[in-house]
Amino acid sequence: MNVLTQPTGAHALDLSMPLQAHALQLRYGKHEVLRDVSLQLPRGQVLGLIGRNGAGKSSLIGCMLGLLQPQSGRAMVMGAPALDMDDARKMRVAYVPQQPQSFAWMKIGQLFAYLGQLYPSWDRSYANTLLKRWELDPDRSIAKLSPGQAQRLALIRALAPRPALLVLDEPASALDPIARRELMRDIIEQAIDNEATVLFSSHIISDLERVASHVALLHRGRIMLNQPLDELKERIVRLLLPAVVAESLPQCLPGELLRRQLNDGTLSLLIDRQNLPGEFLLIDGLRVDRMGLEDLFIEIAE
Repeated sequence: MNVLTQPTGAHALDLSMPLQAHALQLRYGKHEVLRDVSLQLPRGQVLGLIGRNGAGKSSLIGCMLGLLQPQSGRAMVMGAPALDMDDARKMRVAYVPQQPQSFAWMKIGQLFAYLGQLYPSWDRSYANTLLKRWELDPDRSIAKLSPGQAQRLALIRALAPRPALLVLDEPASALDPIARRELMRDIIEQAIDNEATVLFSSHIISDLERVASHVALLHRGRIMLNQPLDELKERIVRLLLPAVVAESLPQCLPGELLRRQLNDGTLSLLIDRQNLPGEFLLIDGLRVDRMGLEDLFIEIAE
């Protein structure tokens, strides 16, 4: 359903497409961080963004939320330019950076009372439930929280307003496995109960597989893959071809993502088999390997 409501300035609030980017280019000096990156997140999608450290994940998130200004391209949040978000949109967006900043001079309960006045949609009961689940005392001083506790607090702050768009940059990096599992459960609940759109980056593939409906792989500033998770697992395969066959292949096959020559001359191809001619599978000596998400990530990112 296309929802266009509450005009704000020149841009109507579009909840059907909470986040999108088109042809983003970002450079720091001569270093290209993002290269022609386009991405769309329709309502209710849970997109896991993966990539090596330094691949540009945080920069992409920053550009898509209007926290960084790219050299070219544009990002839109709920139908308006990300660099010019109004209060109506900001109230519907929750963002947790890799290193969340808290109000160190306050106690947790004081902070939540303050936030409850700022956000009309703040769910006090839900916030208290999460505090108990994650063992955070409302009377605890924020300055005295451990890194893991500070990250839990930042996540509760993001989840409690029941945002339409939830953006998490490495949200579980300081959490133990039990807390990570609980966080993933809460993300799923948000997406299902509120039709929330979720973008989260992570290098923990098991976390991503637990909750993501779609996966985007960012490598050297480019989106290499962007597909539904189940479809990606089904379609992307690795082909191993004998050296004598590899010599006669064209330089690029339909659906080819990556090719690598192994030490013994064998050619390794990462390919979308949906585009592969059927007769290709009859090549003598061909080996076809199904790829798990972690193996796929390692194969591309190496």
